[in-house]
Amino acid sequence: MEGGGGSGNKTTGGLSGFFGAGGAGYSHADLAGVPLTGMNPLSPYLNVDPRYLVQDTDEFILPTGANKTRGRFELAFFTIGGCCMTGAAFGAINGLRLGLKETQNMTWSKPRNVQILNMVTRQGALWANTLGSLALLYSAFGVIIEKTRGAEDDLNTVAAGTMTGMLYKCTGGLRGVARGGLAGLTLTGLYALYNNWEHMKGSVLQPSL
Repeated sequence: MEGGGGSGNKTTGGLSGFFGAGGAGYSHADLAGVPLTGMNPLSPYLNVDPRYLVQDTDEFILPTGANKTRGRFELAFFTIGGCCMTGAAFGAINGLRLGLKETQNMTWSKPRNVQILNMVTRQGALWANTLGSLALLYSAFGVIIEKTRGAEDDLNTVAAGTMTGMLYKCTGGLRGVARGGLAGLTLTGLYALYNNWEHMKGSVLQPSL
């Protein structure tokens, strides 16, 4: 009887040991092979240290020497395309306004519709070409200045805008060049001021605190 009971206990113990139940109890840290001192508890669901799931670095792997932000060359395509679409939309609305104004004495008929449609397409193409050309010149000057100086800051923006205005109005003589340069300088200067407004406001308020 005792031998049978011992045999049964041995069999049960063997099965329990085989399936990982019973026997000497081990803590989760012992099974993981890491101490608890100075470490976060292991996740009971993933069986991994939660610290490895925290992303302290960027999600994207960048090539060696690549910048974390897009440069002017990468932004040039977006700038040119956005200006073309903006000019086309603005020109279409302006053409519709002019077409309705010029044909207000005409009754709604096919000739009036054709005239309005011609005005819309003409103005849309004109404004798209204008803004697209300005964006192309601005992007080209920005890339050249960035590569020449080896730095990317607001000085490149202001210089590129000024040179774009000067070149775009160069057919108007020295007065046209001066006006174009002043217009480009003003617009890009306001843009640079807008981008750095929070930084400037924080710099002014910090000494007073």
